[in-house]
Amino acid sequence: MGSAAVCELSRRGKRVLGLEQFTPAHDRGSSHGGTRVIRQSYYENPAYVPLLLRAYELWRQLEKESQRSLLVQTGGLMIGTERSEVVTGSFRSATEHGLRHEMLDATELQRRFPPFDPTPDTIALWEETAGFLWTEDAVQAHLDVGAVNGADLHFEETVEGWEASEGSVQVKTSKGRYQAESLIVTPGPWAPQLLSELGMPLTVERQVLYWFDAAGGLEPFSPDRFPIFVWDGDGGNILYGFPAVDGPSGGMKTAFYRAPEVEACSPDSIDRVVRDREMMRMRDAASRRIPSLCGRLVKAVTCMYTNTPDQNFVMTQLPGAPQVTVACGFSGHGFKFCSVVGEILADLATRGESRHDLQLFRLGRF
Repeated sequence: MGSAAVCELSRRGKRVLGLEQFTPAHDRGSSHGGTRVIRQSYYENPAYVPLLLRAYELWRQLEKESQRSLLVQTGGLMIGTERSEVVTGSFRSATEHGLRHEMLDATELQRRFPPFDPTPDTIALWEETAGFLWTEDAVQAHLDVGAVNGADLHFEETVEGWEASEGSVQVKTSKGRYQAESLIVTPGPWAPQLLSELGMPLTVERQVLYWFDAAGGLEPFSPDRFPIFVWDGDGGNILYGFPAVDGPSGGMKTAFYRAPEVEACSPDSIDRVVRDREMMRMRDAASRRIPSLCGRLVKAVTCMYTNTPDQNFVMTQLPGAPQVTVACGFSGHGFKFCSVVGEILADLATRGESRHDLQLFRLGRF
């Protein structure tokens, strides 16, 4: 979100300083692991759909500016039973906003995508516009375009604090002090400690991403044959996955979107070692839906969700300090919105308002 804000502000000709405690496109937070799902039939809330439509436009603009391929449309399946949250919510968003979609029964789902093994009561919403984003490339593209447009980017420089006064903000870092008209804070899983005075009910959750080999090879999972999917399982366990995009030995990526067990952590306390029992649980859940996805674990990495109680974002100016804008609590589904979040944060920092509807994301709801 910070790189996107840097990019958008620099596009507008603003003098921009970007401060990052680690290296560019690092793997210590929530924006790594190769790929993230992007979709428009948003089961979480139809209010997100207008933001997604704008996000798609801005991702395509960034591709042109950076000369990178960032958004790959493979199509997407939102799978579950007739009453599952993923199916009913996706259908509601698609119909409310007139999005092109198709409903598939279990037989048609398996006919079109043979690796799946749905139960007879399974249905799916097919969305042709869904796909995935290349995460590290997307972050780097925002940084690159920002730098070309004049942004001053500082890496391996930790923010230690800031102070807002009338008409300006002072920021103290591990390497110096800076003054500006406005400040945007996008702290990711560091939000609970950096924004503790706001009393936001944020929780940080450990997540694990997995790549498995498939029995018989990965050819059936190639991007031209296999889409992204989000599958609502028993007990609220939501599984998601991608085509095999990392080569013949790279495995297929899958993970729990909402894990069966939540493990709270902080950026300092997170256990980055993936345990055998976690891997076995993931492989069991995946192979019950995709039987051939039962091969060896190729790799696994950890990341973090920073959750709000309602799993909606926070994007707001601070009460009493409108020159400070905060974006956090993206609750495990924020990355696809980065491009439009950059636009929103630039709006708030420069004009104090945005053309986008931000009622869902106001701080006052807590």
